[in-house]
Amino acid sequence: MASTTATRRKSPWPKPADRERERALKREAVLRTAVEFFNDKGFHATSLDDVALALNVTKPTIYHYFSNKDEILFECVRFGLERIREGAEAVEKQGGSGLDRLKGLMRNYALVMTDDFGMCVTRTADHELSAESRARFRALKREIDTTIRGVVEAGMKDGSIAAGDVRIVTATLSGALNWIARWFDPDGPLGPEEIADGCVATLVNGIAAKPAKSK
Repeated sequence: MASTTATRRKSPWPKPADRERERALKREAVLRTAVEFFNDKGFHATSLDDVALALNVTKPTIYHYFSNKDEILFECVRFGLERIREGAEAVEKQGGSGLDRLKGLMRNYALVMTDDFGMCVTRTADHELSAESRARFRALKREIDTTIRGVVEAGMKDGSIAAGDVRIVTATLSGALNWIARWFDPDGPLGPEEIADGCVATLVNGIAAKPAKSK
């Protein structure tokens, strides 16, 4: 009877799954707070004391979730790059011509660049990361570059994208999309969706006026 009664009592300790979920939420809170400081003040000017104060915790609490500031920065840029990759994979599943897929990929990329983690990708210099994190950071960026290059190349093969140097086209598109993170203003007149649509249209259609059709 005693054991039956005990099983009815609710333990004040969370279940393993709940503990993991709580830990994941707290890790994300640290990242989201830290990335705002990194974007506003820069990596070197940001201290973990700043992050801890903003979260109403002590610095040792942060060390319970991350080893050091370098790990936090890498996780921020990794999260941004993962979102770009996920957007590219979603477009690939939809199919369509090379140009259709490229437009979808660019739009997703542009939207990520208006987010704090996407901004951190562009605003983080390689030398700010440790050697190990730097190598992983570069590998992720190369992977995304290879994906974009593959879509551009496919479009040139199927005729939906004008023939040209795949490397130059890819670098031009990536450079323009990355730079959104430098000039986008969350409080500005245009929101992320409008920014993404406008940038894709400009990159795809160009800026030269089309000659008027003769009657």
